[in-house]
Amino acid sequence: MTATDGPEPYTGALSRQPRNALVVVDDPDAVELTGPVFGTADVTESDADLTRQHPGQPLGERITVTGRVQDRAGRPVRGQLVEIWQANAAGRYAHRRDQHDAPLDPNFTGAGRCLTDEQGRYRFTTIRPGAYPWGGNSRSWRPAHIHFSLFGTAFTQRLVTQMYFPGDPLLPLDPIWHAVRDAADRQRLVAAYDPELSVPGRSLGYRWDVVLDAGPR
Repeated sequence: MTATDGPEPYTGALSRQPRNALVVVDDPDAVELTGPVFGTADVTESDADLTRQHPGQPLGERITVTGRVQDRAGRPVRGQLVEIWQANAAGRYAHRRDQHDAPLDPNFTGAGRCLTDEQGRYRFTTIRPGAYPWGGNSRSWRPAHIHFSLFGTAFTQRLVTQMYFPGDPLLPLDPIWHAVRDAADRQRLVAAYDPELSVPGRSLGYRWDVVLDAGPR
């Protein structure tokens, strides 16, 4: 397989689709009363810095990832929960189901969260994740990426997606990235390197903005 041929179609999402009929909710407000909740006091500043969650320093290239969360009209989505999770610099998740033959980092858990500010901005300090192989096919590797979970004004408006890095040679070969069929839409999943966001002597800066749009185009 070459970059010009493109990857095989990604079929993993099919096995994750609901098999039962959707449940009709008569009272949408009731869902909010029984769903998960969080308070601003529960989300601390240290939650957004994944490099300072343990006594030692994690291995890898430090990066700052920031951007704005807006609605379809360009208005900031304020005070909303943004969560991330990722592999470490060696391409391994701190999860029992990840048996990739790469070292774990005792000083890196790979999970963080923050609340958007009044301008809808979020900000994380973390480690650039490493690539990792797809199951038993050692020739297929997932490009570096960070998983994002974003909430709008309600928990029922949750968006789960992935952010990629510019110039990654594995992107043209990644079936999940190509599962987004429109080329312009795929590029929206790639962060932009922004030296103005870099912290001198500490981290490289990347910008990745998100538009939460639950309505029709």
